[in-house]
Amino acid sequence: MTKILGISAFYHDSAAALIVDGDIQCAAQEERFSRIKHDPNFPTQAIQYCLKSSNTNLQEIDAVVFYDKPLLKFERLLETYLATAPRGFLSFLRAMPIWLKEKLYLKSVLRKELRTLIHQQRALINGTSYAHELNLEKKPKVPQLLFCEHHESHAAAAYFPSPFDDAAVLCLDGVGEWATSSAWRGKSGELTPLFEIHFPHSLGLLYSAFTQYCGFKVNSGEYKLMGLAPYGEAKYVDLITQKLVNIREDGSFSLDINYFDYAAGQTMTNAKFHALFDGKPHPYDSETTQKQMDLARSIQVVTEEIVLKIAAHIHQKTACDNLCLAGGVALNCVANGRLSREGPFKNIWIQPAAGDAGSAIGAALQVWHKYYQHPKQALGTNKIDFMKGAYLGCQYSSDEVQAACHSQSLPFSVLDDESLFSQVAAFINDGKVVGWFQDAMEFGPRALGNRSIIGDARNTQMQSQMNLKIKQRESFRPFAPAVLSEDATSWFDIDVDSPYMLLVADVKAEHCLDLKDNQASGLEKLLQLRSSVPAITHVDNSARVQTVHKESNPKFHRLISEFKALTGVGMVINTSFNVRGEPPVCSPKDAIRCFLATDMDVLVMQNVVLLKAEQPEEQIALAKSITFEKD
Repeated sequence: MTKILGISAFYHDSAAALIVDGDIQCAAQEERFSRIKHDPNFPTQAIQYCLKSSNTNLQEIDAVVFYDKPLLKFERLLETYLATAPRGFLSFLRAMPIWLKEKLYLKSVLRKELRTLIHQQRALINGTSYAHELNLEKKPKVPQLLFCEHHESHAAAAYFPSPFDDAAVLCLDGVGEWATSSAWRGKSGELTPLFEIHFPHSLGLLYSAFTQYCGFKVNSGEYKLMGLAPYGEAKYVDLITQKLVNIREDGSFSLDINYFDYAAGQTMTNAKFHALFDGKPHPYDSETTQKQMDLARSIQVVTEEIVLKIAAHIHQKTACDNLCLAGGVALNCVANGRLSREGPFKNIWIQPAAGDAGSAIGAALQVWHKYYQHPKQALGTNKIDFMKGAYLGCQYSSDEVQAACHSQSLPFSVLDDESLFSQVAAFINDGKVVGWFQDAMEFGPRALGNRSIIGDARNTQMQSQMNLKIKQRESFRPFAPAVLSEDATSWFDIDVDSPYMLLVADVKAEHCLDLKDNQASGLEKLLQLRSSVPAITHVDNSARVQTVHKESNPKFHRLISEFKALTGVGMVINTSFNVRGEPPVCSPKDAIRCFLATDMDVLVMQNVVLLKAEQPEEQIALAKSITFEKD
C-alpha cells in the first residue's frame, strides 16, 4: 500500500490531500480549520485531519509532495527584478528576507514542520507532551520529499481525477514558476506538455489587475468581478485589445507590461493604466459604479475570447474529444459555460478545486502515476469521476453535533430521516433560510450541499435577503441553483452534468418573463422580476448551475426531491455556509456561530434541528458581537 501526502502552501489557499494506492482518500484546505480565509500558511491542521481520518501515522507516509518548485520561482523573481531595475528595488527589498530565510530552504522548512507533526502525533498517541517527545528524539525520520512544477500539479489535478483516459488539458492561472498558461495531452495515464505561455504574460494576472482596479481584492475578488459583468456594457473591449493585450488566432497572447506594475511593484496597475481608463483605482469596498460594471463586462468578454481561441487551438493540435481544465481561471464559470456550448470539445471536466488548493491532489497523483509508474484506472459504474463529488473533508456525527449544542445550552430537536427531509422542505417552502450541514465537507471553493445555506428559488425577496442579512455581502452578487440532475434540462439550457457548480447556463425561455421594453441599467436591473425562479436568475437570465446527483450526494438529492414533491420545483438556492470575509464552516461550532450571528432561520446539522426563534437571546447577542473581516 502506497500513501502519498500532497501539500500546497505559502502562497494562498494552502491545503493537504492524502492519496492511497492512487485513490483520493481525503483533502482539506487549511482555511477551514484556522478560519483565516485563503490561509497561505503550512497546512498543519489539514494534514492532521488527513492523517486522523485515514488512521495513518505520518511516518507511514511513503512520500510527501510539494506542489511547486521554489528554486525555479526564485529564478523568475530574480530575472524579473533585474529586468525592471531600479524600479522594483523596494519590492525586491521586501521580498528577499522571507526568501533568504525560508523559501530558498523549503526542504528544511518542510522537514521541520513534518517533524513537529510527528512529535505532536506521538504525544497524542502516547499520552505525553510535545516537549517529552522532542527530548526523546529531536529529529525523527520524515517521509521522502518530492516536488512537482506548479502547472504540472494543476494538469495532474485536472486529468487524473477526470473520467477520461485520453484528453487535452488546459491550465490557466496567475503564475507558477514561469508558466502562466499551459496545455497538455493526457493519455493512458501519462501527461505530455504541449506548450506554455510565460510570465509576465498572464490571463489570470490580467483579470486580477481589473479586479484590483475595480476595488476588489486580488485572489478573492475575481468572482465578484465576474458576477458584476452582466450589469455592464462591453465598452472597453477595443481599448483592452488595442492597448493591453495582443490576442492571436491560436489563443496565445502577450500583454503590454508598460501598463502594469505586478512584475516589480506592490500593485497590479500603474499610472499609465489609470490614465488609459480615466481615473485612479476604485476605492476598496466603496459604492459600485457604472464604470466598474462596464470594465467588468469588458474584461470578461476578453477573457472568454482568449479561452475559446486557445481551446480551439488545443483541439486542433490533439483532435481530442475531451478537455480537462484547472488553474484559477478555470473557476470562471461564465467562460466555462461558453466553452461547453460553443467550443470544439464534446466533453469538458473541470477540477472543482481548480486553484492552488487542488494542486495538493494533483501533485500527489502525479507522483503516484509518474514516479511510482501506475496506470490510470478505468472509471467504475455509477461514478461521475474520481473526485468523490469533492466531498473529501471532515465530518461529524449526530452525537458530536448534539454535544456542541449542549456546550452552549442551545435547544434543539432530533428527527428521524422520514420526518427530517419533509420538515426541512416545508421550512424552505415557508420562506425560511436554512443552514444545511451534512457529512463530509467539500474540497474547493464551492458549497455543494454539505456546508450550504439553502432557500426557495421562487421567493422574490430571497436574493436580497440572503445577500444583505445573511451573507452580509454586496447586493449585486448572484446565487446558484442546486437542481436535481434529472430536472436540469427542464430549467436550463444545459445538456451536460454540472456537479461542481462550474458552468453557467441560461434559464430556459419558458421560465423567463418578457422584459423587451426594459429600460433599466446598472444595479436597477436587480429590482426586476426576470423568471419564475428569480432568486437564482442573474440579470442576464443566466445561472451558475449545480446538478445534484443521487449517487454522489443522496441526502441533498432527497431533500430537493422532497421540496419538489411539495412544490413541483426540483431546485433550491445553494450558497456557501459562511458570511463575507470567512471561509465556509467546518465544524458544528463554526456552523452554530454563523447561524446565531446572522438572520438565518433554521440550522440543520445531520439530523439535529435548531430554530432561531427558540435560541437564547444572550447567545445570539454574543455571536453578533463578533465582527467578521470584509473580504
